[in-house]
Amino acid sequence: PVDAVGFSAGASVILWLAAHHPRRFRRIVVAGVGANLFERDSDRWEVIAEAVRTGTSDNPQLRYFADLPEAVSSRDDKVGPEVRAAMSAFLTRPDRRSFTPEILAGVTVPVLVALGDRDFAGPADPLVEALPDATHRLLRGVDHFATPKDFGVIDVALDFLGAQPF
Repeated sequence: PVDAVGFSAGASVILWLAAHHPRRFRRIVVAGVGANLFERDSDRWEVIAEAVRTGTSDNPQLRYFADLPEAVSSRDDKVGPEVRAAMSAFLTRPDRRSFTPEILAGVTVPVLVALGDRDFAGPADPLVEALPDATHRLLRGVDHFATPKDFGVIDVALDFLGAQPF
């Protein structure tokens, strides 16, 4: 079994896998997910996918997504349209998983749900209540986009996983 840490879309992938293959996991940390896992707002995802595909948006929240392909690239130059198209397709795929409490009941390992109090993915309550063994940590003053860089989430994740200092 492995420990797994996921943020946003990565967190939803880990939860889906853990719901269907719980014996492959020991402990899980998810961040940037909450009530949004139970809602499927296709129109919102279309707008986000368009920002990713074009690399432009006047909306500050959508600007994050427009810049995301470059932010996650290991290259120093701009990513090509094929990368943007692939990310856009991922966001709008027709088989996008919808979670239910019944599905999440299959996640039988301890899960830490770390969510910022300013994160649009919240609140965390529906997710925490659906998981059989969940702990919630509220990240004060943290929005969705700041979560991966927040030392608070890193600290609680390492503590939850029982990580040892070097």
